[in-house]
Amino acid sequence: MTSARLDLPADHPFGIHHLPYGVFSTPDRPDRHRIGVRFGDSVLDLGAVTREAGVDWAIAVQQPTLNAFLAQGPAVWATARVWLQQLLTDAGRPADDGTTPRREAHHLTEAHLHPCDQVRMHLPISVADYVDFYASEHHATNVGSMFRPDGDALTPNWKHLPIGYHGRSSTVVVSGTDIVRPVGQRKGPADPAPIFGPSVKLDIEAELGFVVGGATDVGAPVPVAQAMEHVFGVALFNDWSARDIQAWEYVPLGPFLGKSFASSLAAWVTPLEALAQARVPLPDQDPTPLDYLRGPAESSYGLDITMEVRVNGSLLSRPPYATMYWSPAQMLAHLTVGGAALRDGDLFASGTTSGPDRDTRGSLLELTWNGTEPLTLDDGSTRTFLQDGDEVTISATAPGPAGSVIGLGEVSGRIAPAH
Repeated sequence: MTSARLDLPADHPFGIHHLPYGVFSTPDRPDRHRIGVRFGDSVLDLGAVTREAGVDWAIAVQQPTLNAFLAQGPAVWATARVWLQQLLTDAGRPADDGTTPRREAHHLTEAHLHPCDQVRMHLPISVADYVDFYASEHHATNVGSMFRPDGDALTPNWKHLPIGYHGRSSTVVVSGTDIVRPVGQRKGPADPAPIFGPSVKLDIEAELGFVVGGATDVGAPVPVAQAMEHVFGVALFNDWSARDIQAWEYVPLGPFLGKSFASSLAAWVTPLEALAQARVPLPDQDPTPLDYLRGPAESSYGLDITMEVRVNGSLLSRPPYATMYWSPAQMLAHLTVGGAALRDGDLFASGTTSGPDRDTRGSLLELTWNGTEPLTLDDGSTRTFLQDGDEVTISATAPGPAGSVIGLGEVSGRIAPAH
């Protein structure tokens, strides 16, 4: 590895201002999963480089998942980030100036860098618990308008609490994993009785996932002012949804088999610190939330992240995360207020991200208005919901320091036929 590969432009989406974490393996050791940090188009083997450098938190990153590192908490997360930025800054400068730090940085990085196109990425965390929220007012309004055309679009509780449900952590898969079309019961309005078979309304949900660290005790709620101390970082998330299965089963207890078959998480987790320039105020919350959901602006904020949703390469929408009604801090505070404990490796997601305009909707349900308004792809074919062989890719960008751009790691998946 030469230093030229470390000499990145200041505005590179995976530059020194970003440094997302992931888990990878190499062709010579496919069974050995290692924690890595992405820098440009390379992955730095974090376990190997910290072991050689002798840093005191090295053992936490010499593991096959990020969970032990998540347990270290925000002080260690910040220390690791500063150390990495210094190491990679030194390694990106000429090594022949005689300074020891630069020589050591070159040695460490050159020995432990791998090209991104020569590694395989894995699920970055062992998912402890998974909760999915419903935090977009635009998405909730669209869904309510579709299914309750003669009533209020939002349910009476929607603006009083972040609505969510407990999902299935065992079916969270890493980006690039094929998604097998689920089967189950469904009953259309004209069907005399339910039938069993593959879903015919397979959908996407463009979401942001939040990776949690810093375990808490049962019965110890996390205040909204402290909630973000437990959020290590964010990753793009696709909560695949079988709308026909969901529609038949969800009354009276909510989502079940229509959601639990698969959810895709990006391979790269962007540290929360990297998104400091992306923080934006929340939309006006009216009525004022109850006290336990109110916190200072430095802890309860939105994020200026713009997503792009593509099916088979065709750009369908650009959902703006900045429009989300509930903040991640409010979601986490509500998740724990009843006494639920946090575990290292917990994952909670925002729910579908949708904006006010048609081309900012984050699901096919909304984009096609439940299949009544088909979309045309670049190849001339049309879609209402996903067909076998379709590949969905969600990417996103956020503002970084000094006018730079952060490119979040994408989340993708291809639909495979039902078994």
